[in-house]
Amino acid sequence: MKQKIQIALILAMLVAGIRLAIILYERHEDAVEQTKKPEVRVLNPDYYVTPKKLYPYDLKSAKQLTRQPVWVKVGYAYAYYAYDPATHRANFSHEAGKLLPIQKLEIRDIVTSVSPNSPGERQVMAVFEQDGKQYAASIGSEKNGDYRFYSDDMLFIEDPHQLYKHWPADVWQAVDQHQVKPGMNELQADFAIGIGLLENGGDSTDRTLDYPNGGKPLTVSYHNGKAVETRPGPAS
Repeated sequence: MKQKIQIALILAMLVAGIRLAIILYERHEDAVEQTKKPEVRVLNPDYYVTPKKLYPYDLKSAKQLTRQPVWVKVGYAYAYYAYDPATHRANFSHEAGKLLPIQKLEIRDIVTSVSPNSPGERQVMAVFEQDGKQYAASIGSEKNGDYRFYSDDMLFIEDPHQLYKHWPADVWQAVDQHQVKPGMNELQADFAIGIGLLENGGDSTDRTLDYPNGGKPLTVSYHNGKAVETRPGPAS
């Protein structure tokens, strides 16, 4: 009986040893397989944002812009002019200013006006109020009944604070104050101070952009897509 028990114990130990060896082998193979798998890159959530567009094709369809507030996509890129509601004309002889980054506008009307810089072509103008005065900015043109609009590239028709609600509150605070803080990405900087110009010699890891910033030039250096240094930019 004692010999039988010893044999049973030896057999049990052999089975346990084989089982342990199998488990260790399987774990080793799993570890090797994991190292073979390609690294999964987490995409920037900004890539998933798809702003709505209106696709206007004539004056009537462009008036959809009057139904909700709009926000300027590219700051310091679009001029606006004083508008006389009595004559329905914009004063193209004097630029009143540039639309600011992410500036919120309440468009009152969409009209056409003749610009001396574009003979034979009428400018499609978005009329808005600012500081108690009326102004107009071009959102397209019309020639011989043919309309061309760039309002979809110029304006958000949804609040960008909601479109990019995944951005932290401190980032949106900097954007609204037209400032660039360390850690902000290039899109966030564009929203804050307008489009920048890439300096020579940069690459996908380290790059530097010069921002005109509405007459207050700023240079921002990025590492792996994040701002790491901000300094006064070169005078234009």
